[in-house]
Amino acid sequence: MNAQAETIATMPTQNEASNDSLLQIRGLKKRFSLSGDFLEQLRFKGGKLVRHQEFIHAINGVNLDIKRGEALCVVGESGCGKSTVARTVMGLISPSEGEIRYDGQRIDDLSSKQLLPYRKRMQMIFQNPYASLNPRMTIQQTLEEPLRLHHPDWNRQQILDKVEEVMRSVGINPDWGKRFGHEFSGGQRQRIAIARALAVDPEFIVADEPISALDVSIQAQVLNLLMDAQRDRNLTYLFITHDLAVVEHFGTRVAVMYLGTVCEIATTATLFAKPRHPYTQALLSAIPRLEDDRPQHIRLSGEVPTPVNLPSGCVFHGRCPHANARCKQEIPALKTQDDGTRVACHAVEEGRL
Repeated sequence: MNAQAETIATMPTQNEASNDSLLQIRGLKKRFSLSGDFLEQLRFKGGKLVRHQEFIHAINGVNLDIKRGEALCVVGESGCGKSTVARTVMGLISPSEGEIRYDGQRIDDLSSKQLLPYRKRMQMIFQNPYASLNPRMTIQQTLEEPLRLHHPDWNRQQILDKVEEVMRSVGINPDWGKRFGHEFSGGQRQRIAIARALAVDPEFIVADEPISALDVSIQAQVLNLLMDAQRDRNLTYLFITHDLAVVEHFGTRVAVMYLGTVCEIATTATLFAKPRHPYTQALLSAIPRLEDDRPQHIRLSGEVPTPVNLPSGCVFHGRCPHANARCKQEIPALKTQDDGTRVACHAVEEGRL
């Protein structure tokens, strides 16, 4: 069975999805061209003019459901497609294939004007607070901008009151509004970015590694701020990170990605207590622990394959100690286990692991 047919065959239908799902991702794929424009793709081969195209396969058939009020953490090593999923969900990148539904409505095929009502309900916090704030705008202007866009009927006083309220909610002194972004530390800038996201009272926030660019001493403060905001505002998070300690503290459920595919989805407690997929086991074994009875560190052999030329079958088979001939030929489907964990692994399915 080829990759496309396998994805379609294992893709949950809309009716199969939980009724409390706020966001549904089905068969999501994203390819980035490496071949340039049409003329640059033309090559002479065997005396004939042929068209040669190469792509980076960043996302390869991702299926996810994000439930209302939860924090779904997406983890995996650099280059596995985590941030591409986040940006595709927010409409910053158009998917090559698949569907994204928000509250039952498909949004990946909407125009910018049609997306505007969803922009208010969906906000994003970016990784780098030094790049996500406009250096030419004061903090007051930065926080007023989304309010003016989404509430054109509000008067000046309503906007000022809302800006002050959201600044206080994230621990920012309203007097800072006259200053510019470069006058603040990284942690303060990220608080401002969080305030900007919260200003329009969203219900869903995509946080793309929001603490990775901060000092360790500041990370806990920002993380607690996000957790407080979730509790007070009943927020739903898609939280992108590579820090497993953050996942254990913050996440409700965890999706583990490898080379553009989801290999395991489980509740946080279940994943850390009983990881099923060989890649998840290797990831968790790398966490520094003080206990003497911790599992031995799993050393993976080989290198991460290039996303330009994806391996056949399971994308992890070249580094997996449990791979067999089936793993090299057939793409595994995410299958639900007895405890609700979903794992894409032939070894788990066959009882070999």
